[in-house]
Amino acid sequence: MSISTTRTISIPPGLAIAPQLPDLLRPVKIRRGFLGFLRNYPTVAIGGALLLCLVLIAIFAPYLGTVDPTALAPARRTRAPSAEFWFGSDMLGRDIYSRVLYGTRVSLTVGLSVATLATLAGLAIGLVSGFVRWADGIIMRFIDGLMSIPPILLAVALMAVTRGSVGNVIVAITIAEIPRVTRLVRSVVLSLREQPYVDSAVTSGTRTPMIILRHILPNTMAPMMVQATYICASAMIVESILSFIGAGTPPTIPSWGNIMAEGRALWQVKPFIVFFPAAFLSIAVLAVNLLGDGLRDALDPRMAKNL
Repeated sequence: MSISTTRTISIPPGLAIAPQLPDLLRPVKIRRGFLGFLRNYPTVAIGGALLLCLVLIAIFAPYLGTVDPTALAPARRTRAPSAEFWFGSDMLGRDIYSRVLYGTRVSLTVGLSVATLATLAGLAIGLVSGFVRWADGIIMRFIDGLMSIPPILLAVALMAVTRGSVGNVIVAITIAEIPRVTRLVRSVVLSLREQPYVDSAVTSGTRTPMIILRHILPNTMAPMMVQATYICASAMIVESILSFIGAGTPPTIPSWGNIMAEGRALWQVKPFIVFFPAAFLSIAVLAVNLLGDGLRDALDPRMAKNL
């Protein structure tokens, strides 16, 4: 047994019920998971895909139709790109295709190593400088002194007192990049240490190392991830510059900078010697920068597109 409670409402004369308006905005689709993240931030997908391709090229270079990148063949020098030499040959008859692919290993190793080491060192120094007030003045005066020297000149000076090798190049560029990371972390920590939850932790008697690890460090990870990508791109460029001017990796090691340095004398008549390593360097830097821009948009809530 049911009781009907519906009733009609009388409309006053001169008034009418407005028709229901159609929805002008499309329903919001929540995209979750890894694929949804890539769709929301296509720059991350594009940059990550390009960087993954370069990593695969570096790993599987011996299986991509390459030969010994240091093998000399004077009778076949400065050959134009062909079926035998896909990217041509240099002044000593070495296969440019093989040298460019093996050079990917050097550039990615330098870029990723410098990004990791500079980020870790700058993070530790920046945390101490930003949170420990008495140490801030001492540390930052030293950092300001390093930042007054251009990174290229600092790296050249460091390489001048050491022998040319990939390890020394990584150390030299890392020292030049640490001040940038330190200043970024310090600025973030200076704003975080004034937050109420940090004051509460200090008031409750929490030790300084625990405050830094629990409250300060997690909030610095997002900007540090973005900064690490830019450092990686900058390190690859600096390594190529050092090799190009003869202050980087030895000429016996195939790197993009060395290949371009060896072909600059024949740039007007044999431009392909410089073009292919320069193109790979541009693609690598573009991939890392796209990845960094996408991570910045994804990790910064103020720049979120779907709010």
